Amino acid sequence: MNLEFFIAKRIIASKDYKSSVSAPIIKIAITAIALGIIMMLVSIATGVGLQQKIHEKVSAFNGDIIISNFDTNYSNDSQQPISKNQDFYPNFDAVEGVSHVQVTALKSGVIRTETDFEGIVVKGVGDDFDWQYFDEFLTEGRLPNYSDNLNSEILISEYLANRLQLKLDDKVVTYFMQDGNNERARSRGFDVVGIYNSGFQQFDEQFLIADIRHIQRLNNWEDDQIGAFEVFVNDFDNIQAIGNAVYDQTASTLDSQTIREKYGSIFEWLDLFDFNIALIIGIMILVAGINMITALLVLILERTQMIGILKALGTSDWSVRKVFLYNAMYLIGVGLFWGNVIGLGLLFAQKYFKLFPLNPDTYYVSEAPVYLDISYIIFLNVGTFLLCLLMLLIPSYIISRISPVKAMRFE
Repeated sequence: MNLEFFIAKRIIASKDYKSSVSAPIIKIAITAIALGIIMMLVSIATGVGLQQKIHEKVSAFNGDIIISNFDTNYSNDSQQPISKNQDFYPNFDAVEGVSHVQVTALKSGVIRTETDFEGIVVKGVGDDFDWQYFDEFLTEGRLPNYSDNLNSEILISEYLANRLQLKLDDKVVTYFMQDGNNERARSRGFDVVGIYNSGFQQFDEQFLIADIRHIQRLNNWEDDQIGAFEVFVNDFDNIQAIGNAVYDQTASTLDSQTIREKYGSIFEWLDLFDFNIALIIGIMILVAGINMITALLVLILERTQMIGILKALGTSDWSVRKVFLYNAMYLIGVGLFWGNVIGLGLLFAQKYFKLFPLNPDTYYVSEAPVYLDISYIIFLNVGTFLLCLLMLLIPSYIISRISPVKAMRFE
């Protein structure tokens, strides 16, 4: 153990240190660091969590990349079919980063009950549909099974079920308009086997999930004709590059569009979170650093006589500076410890007990989502510690300006 560390340890342990004039200032500095790390942890965890949760919900209804006919205007009705006999289906091996490809088709219709009616969009899916997101959204019943023969099972949103007063096992009659002007509307009877709630009302008020073979028959399509392919990627942060590669690998008659392009306003709003998070981190580190600088200057002023004695004994300026920097490291460490205990405690409480609800009409989620990852927690703590310490190097330079003779006479 070197001399500087030993002296710093004795200063921290001394009763005079704890009852000195600098004690309240030191407590304020520790509190500022603790509050700073709490704010930074919460802003990253909730900001990134909200970004991920919303993009997952948009992906659940659209995939990450939509491949369709060039004539399609991305409406809620698949008018121009495409063949599912493509080189990239069922495995898109030509593009790295693609995790799954599935077929879908959309058909607008009207649900009519004895007392009410509602316009909806039937999303037809097949046995290759990835149910992982809807399994999470499921509130009642079970997921439909489309791996066997054609059946009438559907998954309907809680929003539509409440508006139409539907419940599990109810029969739903849906009417579909045909393309021809002289063709009468065709109807289909469906059975409600599951009710979901994604919290994304823009989608919940429209979509019900049914077997894609119903839409193929309603549109007089062949068995190998579908409305679109939905492509999922492994890394959503790299979706634009993957989307460009997917476009290059599809036939000239097909078009592709990422959900960032299709729902640009939503993702532009989400991108603002990155700036907000960076701004909060910058402000919190600056506030914590200023408080630590104040605490260090008060410590130096309070220990001026000790500085003079150490210098008179031949101690170098840098060695004396290290005494106070060790003190500062201890104070920063205490602030980080309590900040992590409180901050992570709040985040775990929110993650498992949903303490803070949100308005889904505004935020597309019913409670504040939490994203926890050990890498950003370590990076945040190490970064805060180092930046605060670097900010203290300049004020500690004042020690070299202190004269031993004047310091020992200082009162």
